[in-house]
This record gives sequence, structure tokens and C-alpha cells, in this order.
Amino acid sequence: MRIAQISRRTVCCALVCIACLPAALAAPSAQDILGMSDAVRNPGKPFSVDTELIEYRNGKKIDTMKLAVYSRASDSTGQFRSLVRFLAPERDVNKLMLKMGNELWYYDAANKSSIRIPPQQRLLGQAANGDVVTVNFAKDYVAEILGEEEVRDGERVQRRCHHLQLTARTEDVLYRLIDMWVDVTLNRPVKALFKSDSGRLLKTVYYRRYRSELGAERPTETVVIDGVDPSWITVMQYTNYAFRDIPESWFQRDFLPRFRPE
Repeated sequence: MRIAQISRRTVCCALVCIACLPAALAAPSAQDILGMSDAVRNPGKPFSVDTELIEYRNGKKIDTMKLAVYSRASDSTGQFRSLVRFLAPERDVNKLMLKMGNELWYYDAANKSSIRIPPQQRLLGQAANGDVVTVNFAKDYVAEILGEEEVRDGERVQRRCHHLQLTARTEDVLYRLIDMWVDVTLNRPVKALFKSDSGRLLKTVYYRRYRSELGAERPTETVVIDGVDPSWITVMQYTNYAFRDIPESWFQRDFLPRFRPE
């Protein structure tokens, strides 16, 4: 009888201890997972990276574009601001694109004017203006966990992933709905489906070729596949990562005519 009483007390104490475990041991929320995947893609300090866009149709390379992207998170919002300098092709060299909040501005030194442009406008192939600037999804989207799933990544390896559904907080973001798969162990983004507000598939994206860059394993290649014609593919490759002391003045529209790369 006494043994049974002791056993019951032991079980009760164990249950109480489990219930009192600190919140830090609780499973991460959907928003936490999304934030951790953002940190995998983006360094936590101002940085620059060169981006090459390569367009393919039916497996044949048909066009390329090269950009230098300078990014710094806003102290007030945490969302990245980006200045993009065009490196190639020759006709576009030294043209600029500026992201402030969810506004994009395009500057052409030839006519010395800047115009506001839609993030959805295509830059090359399946890559839109808004795809080449640095983004924290956790700032612009509300995330919900739909479950855990086995997903084949961009290198055809099966990954156990959180399936997140992202809904835009405001109407001025590039995509209204996103389904994203994030590796349950490494918090790496693996795959994403970008959709219109009606749920129509616009593009499928794979994050791949992870390498050590600026203190973390980051994807150095993004594959973007058209939602209607999967033979239309744009590959975005990232090289020359570097931490930089980027001046605040670079993120002001009036500064664009005076911008000179360091």
C-alpha cells in the first residue's frame, strides 16, 4: 500500500515538474520558425552581396543579369532597406534600384531621374524587382504551422520540414500568400510556393547550395520556377558576401544621383 502511495506521489511530482518547465523549452511558434529561417538567409549586420540572374527556357540559357546588392536593417522596423546597383548587361551598368519600406525606386543616370516602380514588375525571367532585395518575411507576414512533412529539396534530398502558411500583413507586399517549408532541425528554408491573393500559384522557389557565408550556412542559390510553365526557370546565384559599413545616406531617394560605389 505504501509503495503504491509513493509511486502515485512520484508520478504527480513528475507531472508538476513537466508542467513547470520554462517557456524556453516549449516548441517554437510558427512566427519563431519563420524568424529563424530569415536569420539563415540574411546576416544580422549591414552587408553586400553580388547577385547573378540566369534565365532558362526549356533548359537553354537565354539571358543573364548581374547586380550588387547593399542591405541594412532599419533600426525602427527591423525590415531591410536595399540599394541595388546594376553591373551587367552593359546597357544597364550603374543604374540603381532603391527599396525603402515596401517602396521601390529606379534611377537611371542617363536621364538623371528616379521613378517609382512596382515590386511585381519582372526584372529578368521569373525574378521580379522585389525578389532581388533583402526581405525579412517575419516582418511582413503572419505565419501558421500546417504540420510537418517530408519534402524533396532543390538538390533532390528528402528533408523533414515545418510547413508554414504565410499571410501578408498589408496589401503592399510582393506576394499575398506563401507556403514555405523550413527544415525542422536546421531552420533552413527549403522550398516555397508564392501565390496571388486568390491562391493562384505564381512561382515555386527552392533555396539550395548552402555554404558558410558571414558566419552561418546560407543558401547561395535560389531556383525560381514559373507557376504556369515549369520550363521557364530563373536561377539567382549569390557571391562575394561581405559585411559593410553602409551609410544611412545610401537609402535616401535624393542621394541616388550622388551615389558612388566604394
